[in-house]
Amino acid sequence: MKKFQPDYNNIIDAAYNKVPKRYPLYEHTVSPKVISKINGIDMLSLYSSGKLEDKRLFFKEYCRFFCNMGYDAVPWECCIGAAMPGSGSLGGHKPGEIQNAADFNKYPWDQIQKRYFEMYSQNFDLLREALPEGMKAVGGVGNGIFECVQDVVGYENLCLISIDDPRLYADLFSAVGRTNLSIWKKFLENYADMYAVCRFGDDLGYKASTMLAPDDIRKHIIPQYTPIVKAVHDCNKPFLLHSCGCIFDVMDEIISITKIDAKHSNEDVIAPFGQWVSRYGSRIGNFGGIDMDVLCSRSVDEIRKYTLAVLEENCKPQNGGLAFGTGNSIADYVPADSYLAMIKAVRDFRGE
Repeated sequence: MKKFQPDYNNIIDAAYNKVPKRYPLYEHTVSPKVISKINGIDMLSLYSSGKLEDKRLFFKEYCRFFCNMGYDAVPWECCIGAAMPGSGSLGGHKPGEIQNAADFNKYPWDQIQKRYFEMYSQNFDLLREALPEGMKAVGGVGNGIFECVQDVVGYENLCLISIDDPRLYADLFSAVGRTNLSIWKKFLENYADMYAVCRFGDDLGYKASTMLAPDDIRKHIIPQYTPIVKAVHDCNKPFLLHSCGCIFDVMDEIISITKIDAKHSNEDVIAPFGQWVSRYGSRIGNFGGIDMDVLCSRSVDEIRKYTLAVLEENCKPQNGGLAFGTGNSIADYVPADSYLAMIKAVRDFRGE
């Protein structure tokens, strides 16, 4: 591949639903293990050694990787969940720290913002140092409202609380909303300049439906998204929502009420990327496109043909802003050769 010159304006245009000069590559995340296989550097050891210079080198190599791959922006977020005392129900499947109203009332909500920046400010500062000319970041404060509630309550217990204690159920979303907004506001004060697009991930659905009743999402979650999106817009940044699952029942309200600019995540088993584009391409930018199952189960040649077909179907002026990559992320288990085949297909399509 010839030398690449990044231009973060391409991903800004795509997020604002404008046809960019060059359709950008986009990933929610790329596993450091996959990056290590490709660039031959043990990224995880650099990040976790405890030495400042190793972590500085991690961010330098991390940014270099995305530039070499042909990205206009570097994905980077730091998740709120880890800064929430007693968290771990979402990813670690541990019992929820908050089981009832008494637990809620004694929970240290006022400590979370301070903990977040104590944990992560160094990461954001080092990323700022490492960004190459022409690149900015995409991401910011990871975890959305639903994910944070689950992380300290647990999904099953949350469903029980919705029936047994409706007031606590509502209070959980409100408390998380206030906490997350306070973190976002401080983040934007300190780091908005280095971000091209801001986002959080909040997986609201699974293959068949939303994980909570659509009316609950409309009543308890969407109202908490709105001030965060407004804070991002007040800093003249577009906002991208990452949400997995079949969320068609609430997409119209998410777009019209929260005013998100773009959305990421798709699975062919729910709806191929072209359906998201045809439904919402006149209103928001659409990011993703390449089904994870295809990337993990098909040959390099098949991945190339599939990727080019997705690009040819959707890269039309009437479809607005688009960015291409997987419909989810490059996880540890994604074969490096498969990821590279997708990248090469996109870059060949772009004439690189």
